[in-house]
Amino acid sequence: MNNLSIDSITNFLITDGVNLLVKLAACLAIWIVGRQIISLLMRIINRAIVRGGKIDPTTSRYITSILSVVLTIGLVLGIFGYLGVQTTSFAALIAGAGLAIGAAWGGLLAHFAAGLFMQVLRPFKVGDYVSAGGTEGTVKEMGLFGTTIITPDNVATIVGNNKIFSDTIRNFSAQEYRRVDCAAKVANSVDPKDAIARLRPVIARISNVLGNPAPVIDLLEFTAEGPRLCVRPYCSNEHYWQVYFDTNRAIAEAFGAAAYPVPALPVLQVTTRS
Repeated sequence: MNNLSIDSITNFLITDGVNLLVKLAACLAIWIVGRQIISLLMRIINRAIVRGGKIDPTTSRYITSILSVVLTIGLVLGIFGYLGVQTTSFAALIAGAGLAIGAAWGGLLAHFAAGLFMQVLRPFKVGDYVSAGGTEGTVKEMGLFGTTIITPDNVATIVGNNKIFSDTIRNFSAQEYRRVDCAAKVANSVDPKDAIARLRPVIARISNVLGNPAPVIDLLEFTAEGPRLCVRPYCSNEHYWQVYFDTNRAIAEAFGAAAYPVPALPVLQVTTRS
């Protein structure tokens, strides 16, 4: 009896086991080659769409993402068919686990639906600088379930489409120009009018600052250290950070040339009784 069992196992390993290993190796090869073909096909389709000029990069990447997912599913089903797994049985297995799959995919379906709505409503496009879903940066890609945003410190951040669509979206690239908000504080002994008069020509000479609308420089508020001025030039979106840093530098240089004292809290005089 033991010899019969050992012989049966040996025959299985020699015949069916070898066949199974061959099929698994073939499936792995089919998967690798299939994925390469799909990637190549997606690149060709994306180039064709871009050359056509009728569809922008945002929509073209979304379309190629959908096609890639569909073709990958087809590749997986083809591999199952090669292994002898009936696709009808595979579908019945998925249907039998409907509740579990529905719970697991509920969030993904919400992200997918939000992605479709964003493609239709277009709150932003690839290349826009946005604040969405708690993340600020430049939009690199709008995918099926998530949007890739490159933050100012060059970190790729993927945010779920549903989180973006259900939250406030700020698109800093939607308008042709943008206001740069800076502030300057002077000591109480400094005349705010003199400080404003000194800043106006200096800020206007900064590279890429727009003349229309003109920079706004005015008294913003009074603080214990001294008056606080708002310095608000306008520039195109691509020059925002350059104008921001140059404006702060110009404020420091203008006040330094005027020998303004450093704003400081007034010293309280404490008197004691003898």
